[in-house]
Amino acid sequence: MTIDFLGATQEVTGSKFLLTTKKGVKILLDCGMYQGKGLETDSMNRDLGFNPADIDYLILSHAHIDHSGLIPYIHKLGFKGTIFCTPATRDLCSIMLPDSGKIQETDTQQFNKKRERNGLPPVEPIYTMKDAAACMHLFVSIPYDLQFSISPDFSFRFVDTGHMLGSAAVYIQFKENRKTKSLCYTGDIGRYDKKILPDPKAFPQADYIITESTYGDRLHTTLDKAEEDLMLIVHDACAQRRGKLVIPSFAIGRTQEIVYALHRLKLQNKLPDIDIFVDSPLAVSATNIFRLHPECFNEDMRDFMETSADPFGFENLHYVRTIEDSKRLNTYNRPCIIISASGMMEAGRIKHHLANNIENSRTTILCVGYCAPTTLGAKIMRGDSEVSIFGVKYKVRATIERIDAFSGHGDYLEMIQYLSAQNNKKVKNIFIVHGEDQARIKYAEHLADAGFTSSHIPNFKETIEI
Repeated sequence: MTIDFLGATQEVTGSKFLLTTKKGVKILLDCGMYQGKGLETDSMNRDLGFNPADIDYLILSHAHIDHSGLIPYIHKLGFKGTIFCTPATRDLCSIMLPDSGKIQETDTQQFNKKRERNGLPPVEPIYTMKDAAACMHLFVSIPYDLQFSISPDFSFRFVDTGHMLGSAAVYIQFKENRKTKSLCYTGDIGRYDKKILPDPKAFPQADYIITESTYGDRLHTTLDKAEEDLMLIVHDACAQRRGKLVIPSFAIGRTQEIVYALHRLKLQNKLPDIDIFVDSPLAVSATNIFRLHPECFNEDMRDFMETSADPFGFENLHYVRTIEDSKRLNTYNRPCIIISASGMMEAGRIKHHLANNIENSRTTILCVGYCAPTTLGAKIMRGDSEVSIFGVKYKVRATIERIDAFSGHGDYLEMIQYLSAQNNKKVKNIFIVHGEDQARIKYAEHLADAGFTSSHIPNFKETIEI
């Protein structure tokens, strides 16, 4: 079998790995969008590196757009195969992919206005909301820990990684030349001791591993410390300075973590009496999907639900759907918390909240996750004194705060802890993907220190036979 590394090789986004068996069966692991490079990502996303009509199966690790976001595009171009994923991933994709299509339609519409002024022909979005809806009939849900056979020579199972609702490592067994081999694609690896999701679960012994390295060069603080830091930031921003606390947050996973943390602080009387707004239609829909999948929660979360029926709903918490209600927050003059997507601050309603508040010295902007280096979020986090939002320059007068511990990705020690169930002498090679250059290189060093001496950092479009 060969592996073509078609995405997330020198990037943190765009995960796509094509398996081709000796018999010519083609299985795609994830089909994610590149994100965070402005117009450059458009050409990167259109260059797939394969003919969609040739793909027989797609196995999806989880619903985040950098892993699932090009599924409507390849369906539009001729992919008719089956998409395997967990039930929660399927439900999340049913709202996330149309939302992605809507963003592309809106962004393309704005871009075409500029092209028209310059006498240039319009361009088409990569896909639309209609395209996203059209691909959903291809999805087939497979529960965790069930070994599922595609053919007598190829089977896989999903193993919970605790990264987000429904996330999974893909453990594959395949037979070639009368030998059975195993490959595990970890997808994204979650943190341990989280408040909502279970710890990452070990997968069976593998001959080959494809693994992420997002935080391959960094360590996180504990989640308990993160919750304490959140409380202190809320008090400083809203009680002491009487301003707004704006939290850019990924609609799926991170928003629910923050809401649940605020709920627990509220029950402990550790929050000031302020309103909290979740301003993201996608986050509202995603939260409803969380409520549908309590089987994905850990024991602590299920215990909490026995005394508080809705972990994502409490007094002073308001979910905002309509544009009109979102705009009203611009003139809301009392201290409050606004949680809005997207986490990298590249799209969605968060850009409007930043434009309206970033020049106010009483505003606090709190980043709670990873921002790719070229994104608006990264520019704000690294301390740029001026940023462009919707083509307009804004002075950064707001206070900037950061809490990395809410990230859905494990740090390098947690990722190595996840791999520690493997007998490293039996692992023939580890392929390190989904990370920036420094993170991938440092993670390879950390793996070697942990006894995993055979690792490789693939190049873009590199083909490797296993």
